[in-house]
Amino acid sequence: MKILIASDLHGSTRASEKIIELDQKFNFEKVILLGDINYSGARNVPPLDYYPISVCENLLKIKDKLILIRGNCDSRVDEFVLGVKFKDIDEIELNGHKIVLTHGDLYDEKTIEFNKNDIFMYGHTHIYVLEKNEKGYFVLNPGSLTLPKGGNPKTYAIYDLCDETISLFDIDDNLLKKLALK
Repeated sequence: MKILIASDLHGSTRASEKIIELDQKFNFEKVILLGDINYSGARNVPPLDYYPISVCENLLKIKDKLILIRGNCDSRVDEFVLGVKFKDIDEIELNGHKIVLTHGDLYDEKTIEFNKNDIFMYGHTHIYVLEKNEKGYFVLNPGSLTLPKGGNPKTYAIYDLCDETISLFDIDDNLLKKLALK
């Protein structure tokens, strides 16, 4: 079983098509989107393939798999169109790991209590992170499939529940980093 984690699509048709393409290949158990799904906001130039309607049409194909986190650019109308409730912060458990999901603009590592081997997943910065920190919990930011920053490529992550790893890939499916969770 695998879970896809992505963030900061910002209305990109290509990013949403990539999610569908990956789901067709892997048949994910869940698809976690860590915010900023349809809109660019006032600080980002919209992507050339900006078309939130097609993003919604694509995501509706996998509606039952979606876990959606509200980003600073998301709107209440997105919940209505997608028929999925967005949360500012969520907590799930997988393979004995407490996983905290948030966008990163309202909640961060300083505002949440973590135990060893918990997993903190967030977006917002458009810069990928995959590490086990000095406090013993794991941190994942899948970067952005649309508007990466800091010279980074467009990225996403896959959590493989069978081998207990999180892998970070660029949009062309090249492995950038892999981290064992056990």
